[in-house]
Amino acid sequence: MTLDDITVIGQQAMLVTLMVAAPMLLTGMVVGLVISLLQSVTQLQEITLSFVPKIIAVMVAFVVFMPWMSGLLSTFMRELFTGFPRYIQ
Repeated sequence: MTLDDITVIGQQAMLVTLMVAAPMLLTGMVVGLVISLLQSVTQLQEITLSFVPKIIAVMVAFVVFMPWMSGLLSTFMRELFTGFPRYIQ
């Protein structure tokens, strides 16, 4: 296993991690922005108002994107495991 192999595996792992986390992070960010806008327009500054919708939206995004995320992770792991003989040399 060379340094280039390790670098490529690390880059792929970071990319897969970002892609798997992106749907939940983007959903939480968009819902938080919408709630913040609504709070500033209505001048309702209740702190708990922002947490519950974000949690629910992130959970819904997790359920909706789970097949895509699991497929992405299984593809990465399959490529990693099938490359072991090449890395051992």
